[in-house]
Amino acid sequence: MTPPRNSTAARDIAYALHPYTDHKAHLQNGPLVINRGKGVRVYDDQGKEYIESVAGLWCASLGFDNERLVQAAAAQMRKLPFYHAFTAKSHEPLVDLSEMLIERAPAPMSKVFFANSGSEANDSAIKMIWYMNNAIGRPEKKKIIARLKGYHGITLAAASLTGLPANHKLFDLPLPGFHHVSTPHHYHNARPGESEEDFATRLAEEVEAKILAEGPETVAAFWAEPIMGAGGVILPPATYFPKIQAVLRKYDVLFVVDEVICGFWRTGNYWGSQTLGIQPDILVCAKALSASYLPISAVLVSETVFQGIAEGSSSIGTWGHGFTYSGHPVPAAVAIETLKIYDEADIGGHVRRVGPYMQQALRERFAGHPLVGEVRGTGLIAGVELVEDKAAARNFDPSRKVGARLSKLGEKHGVIMRAMTNDSMGFSPPLIITEAEIDEMLDRVGRALDELAVELRRESLAPV
Repeated sequence: MTPPRNSTAARDIAYALHPYTDHKAHLQNGPLVINRGKGVRVYDDQGKEYIESVAGLWCASLGFDNERLVQAAAAQMRKLPFYHAFTAKSHEPLVDLSEMLIERAPAPMSKVFFANSGSEANDSAIKMIWYMNNAIGRPEKKKIIARLKGYHGITLAAASLTGLPANHKLFDLPLPGFHHVSTPHHYHNARPGESEEDFATRLAEEVEAKILAEGPETVAAFWAEPIMGAGGVILPPATYFPKIQAVLRKYDVLFVVDEVICGFWRTGNYWGSQTLGIQPDILVCAKALSASYLPISAVLVSETVFQGIAEGSSSIGTWGHGFTYSGHPVPAAVAIETLKIYDEADIGGHVRRVGPYMQQALRERFAGHPLVGEVRGTGLIAGVELVEDKAAARNFDPSRKVGARLSKLGEKHGVIMRAMTNDSMGFSPPLIITEAEIDEMLDRVGRALDELAVELRRESLAPV
């Protein structure tokens, strides 16, 4: 149906360019216009209500109407609506937030740099590593290893880290010097009869072989999310990261942990690093840092990395990196209030209670469904992968867009979902979700999934 001429939807079609959108299809179908939110729910411009099963983009951790965050922003706007951090300038929100993050870090960290998004933060970390190695006399140590299906953002260098085809095709990416190793997904990538332990050992050996092939003197860093998000919510085998980290330490390769999705209690611990047994040299975070009420991200660096930056900036006279809005006082004030709420409301305790409930409910409801190959996750993050053949773990042909179809049916039944690689549906609801709301969310998902199964069955029976 064509939207009314002056409606928000019609004006959107006329003027807006959307991320991650098929724009030819968008010209025909238009947007879903969201007008307001409350708790774990959002409402469109027609008044229809939806449960947000992915917290927007894994990020609205405290829901969509937290008044404390609104007041924190308003108060800071009145006091100091903007100032910058260039040339040794500072302000209280920047200092307070830096201190809070260092105190909460999963490994000893020295300094915090602020940016506006996970992409900018990852790009900044790359530049820090290159700068540091130049400053300490290792100009050849620049190559970076990331993982297939990993997601680290969409700026030029961050998209080169990302290991997803849609982020590379037609963009002339990845840039030189970025390398990718296997996805740690036992369900699809293990050899016949290979245990999770043996699978983890083989992948660690692959990383070591890549370092040796490139030359340890040229490999600077390894990048990883504790749990892969946009790649399909992929949990590695239990011993994977300790084995990987041992290899990295052997060859003096920095470990950069991308906590943009996993940080701030999403996995049941404050950091995904704690859940997966990682000791990062650099930690990148964003999204739930401010519950996504305002854009802000952070890069936490070890003393070793900071000393390299300090040495370089002394020799040149400056560290020539930063953003106008690095440490902007208003997002920083909102982030401070967010971290206080996590502590005062015992969000960690809440996730430890409702996270196992969601994981069990997902498995009980959907693991046996004829369209579901695997249910995986921990805490309040999970993936449900749709397959055409359960026994063979064979996915649907991408041209059928099965995951996207389920997302659309979800909207019909009042739940906003996200389809990712291999038709994996991500679940990452606001951390404040209750058990009753989890049941309601999964009821709606179940109705959409059953409707999709009927559609696919009819298609298979249709004459060619």
